[in-house]
Amino acid sequence: MQEAALEQVAGLDPPTTKERPWLFGLLIAPNAVLAYGIIAGVLSYLLRRQGVGIGRSSEIVALLILPQSIYFLWSPITDFWIRRRTWLIVGAIASALSLAAAFHRSRLDTPAAVALMFLSACFGQLIVSSCGGIMGTLRGEMTRRKASSVYQAGALAFGALGVFVLARLAERRGMGSLGWIAAALISLPSLAAFAAPEQPREQKQPIRETFVCIWHEFKATFFCWRAVPYTLLMLFPMASGALIGLLPFMAQDYHVSGQQMAWMNGLAGALLTASGSLAAASIPGRIRASVGYLSVCLLNEALLLILWLGPLSASTYFIGATLYLFTIGACYALFTAVVLEFLGQSGKSGCGRYSIINSLGNVPVVYMTALDGRGGKLWGPRGLAATDAVVGVIGAAILLTYFLTRRPTEVAVLSSQTQTL
Repeated sequence: MQEAALEQVAGLDPPTTKERPWLFGLLIAPNAVLAYGIIAGVLSYLLRRQGVGIGRSSEIVALLILPQSIYFLWSPITDFWIRRRTWLIVGAIASALSLAAAFHRSRLDTPAAVALMFLSACFGQLIVSSCGGIMGTLRGEMTRRKASSVYQAGALAFGALGVFVLARLAERRGMGSLGWIAAALISLPSLAAFAAPEQPREQKQPIRETFVCIWHEFKATFFCWRAVPYTLLMLFPMASGALIGLLPFMAQDYHVSGQQMAWMNGLAGALLTASGSLAAASIPGRIRASVGYLSVCLLNEALLLILWLGPLSASTYFIGATLYLFTIGACYALFTAVVLEFLGQSGKSGCGRYSIINSLGNVPVVYMTALDGRGGKLWGPRGLAATDAVVGVIGAAILLTYFLTRRPTEVAVLSSQTQTL
């Protein structure tokens, strides 16, 4: 009853039984396999097998990650011409074919192969923007919360699956065959879009009226005082997840073997973060996504005290890393829920606005990785966790104080404004 009342306050219609929030774990799978399973996963291993040096490999991977931060430049296209779920399938198939073509080149480090993989990464971001636009049409608060949790869990799980399958087959298959397998892993899950919540066809109207409507939606989302704390929430350092990429570096200082590190930060790490994402769905809908997110952020940063102040032993590393990875998974899921809270309803420009908001969320990953590294350089292995914890707690505490002093109706207005335009 409380959740239904909150939805009425926010101006949202009751959720329908056809929204199927569990489906978003499959809808994001094509990009998860590409971005986490291949580009940020197995690609460096494949490049090394071809004799490519670490310098060139890192340059290629860094270039292919770039579309994740700039995809708002082309993602608004998914709001036009055809339905968003159709754009999702188009993006997945185009991405799969571009990647397969790259794997059929003589080497993966040739300019042509890199260009094709970059094109594949750009097509892959159409999947993300389409997912965001479709999630923005969900009505119920708990439906959105569940969709956010399954979305992040699916991304982590399918990313790990991509690494596992392609790494296992790399020694037994040629690069061309591996490319077709990768293409299948990317394209086949996109067929789940046929079961996605029904997206209405665009009604024909004059171009001027369309752009006026889009302008009003952007204005209601971004150009108002209520958007300021949400923008800061995207850009602040808490729960950036930057320490995920630094945990393997810290392992030796805590007397953890290479195999133990690989297990902790590989399959076990993926299961922990995915479990945390699913666990976030249990937070009651009466708790606003922004408040729930910042509360879990504080917990995530506080748990870094184990790695910061605990003895430099393997048990400290395993306990600290386990709790950190589980809670960061919950933070990821709630972050997506906050993005949807900021977005409001999709309207005519949901994909474009979602892409802009989500891109802002990638900024802290970049600067916190550098800042944590600086802390490690100054104060040793404990400095990595200490820097992340101190900076993150300060950021989360400031914003949580603000959101706790706002009434639910004040926060809900932002969503209802976008819906009624």
